[in-house]
Amino acid sequence: MSFIQHLRTLLPLILGLGLGALGATLLKDSLPGAEGSPEARTSKLEVDLKKAQNQILALESSGPPKPVRHEKTLQNELRKIADDIRAGRPVSPEDIFRVTQPLLRDLAPLFDRMRTKQQQQMIDSQTGEIVRKYGLDAAQQTVLRQWFEQKAATEAQKWNDLISRDGTRLEDIMQASRDVRPDEGLDAVMGTVLIGEKLAAFKSDRLAQKVERVQSEADGYVQRLDGIVPLDETQRDQVFGIVARNSRDYDPAMRLEGTGGGIAAAPAGSRQQAVLSVLRPDQRAAYDKEMQRRRSRAEQEARAIGLTAPPDFDAFNDNF
Repeated sequence: MSFIQHLRTLLPLILGLGLGALGATLLKDSLPGAEGSPEARTSKLEVDLKKAQNQILALESSGPPKPVRHEKTLQNELRKIADDIRAGRPVSPEDIFRVTQPLLRDLAPLFDRMRTKQQQQMIDSQTGEIVRKYGLDAAQQTVLRQWFEQKAATEAQKWNDLISRDGTRLEDIMQASRDVRPDEGLDAVMGTVLIGEKLAAFKSDRLAQKVERVQSEADGYVQRLDGIVPLDETQRDQVFGIVARNSRDYDPAMRLEGTGGGIAAAPAGSRQQAVLSVLRPDQRAAYDKEMQRRRSRAEQEARAIGLTAPPDFDAFNDNF
């Protein structure tokens, strides 16, 4: 998913958190939240900060004057963002994320509960399908369910660590959301659960699923590129093979075919470099021109709402 598409999805959440926090901090007489809630913790932190500031002022008044260090509070940061937007100064989504990241940390328990409910539904669905297809007994079902639950817990911890870590970028959050694979590692655990014909059937089914994923990913890439610079049949096959062999789901055991023949070995280098090497000079010029047009349009759309597009904006996957 491209920058603009992600922005349309994530910006309402980020802005909602930011504006909500700004409104809350501006209400001097607002009621504290329930004990243990993020609001209550925030209120307590503000009280503790005020006490510390009073103690510092008292100590300074009894000695030589010292420069006062002004702490960057969430309220100040949010006000600065709001002032910049009102003044027409550029604000990046990264700026908004950086300011609201502490709120995301505080709200992590709520997000965890929501995610746990969704994951439980996923676990029930996937476990039920595997039980039905391969006839797992009670002990095998227990092993499978425990694996899914441990997998979900591990993924949740990775997500929370990412949100809490200093230096995390909005692009890191986007990438993490794209990289979620609930069934990654399932092949290994099923190798300890099934035997004989059932295991062989499972491996065959899994390979077919991965083939479908790889095929879909490669077909989609070829179609997007062909919409920018029309490809001949040889080029379509070459690009299909490059994307397929660089797919996360690619397996050497796969028997894949492109649009007109077998897949050749992928060229050396990154996938993007390999794909671009397939284009003729006139196609490459047309491709670069279209990428520049998309970047310019993304920058215009971002400026229209007071934001800036990041330097690593993915112009290829953005459709206009």
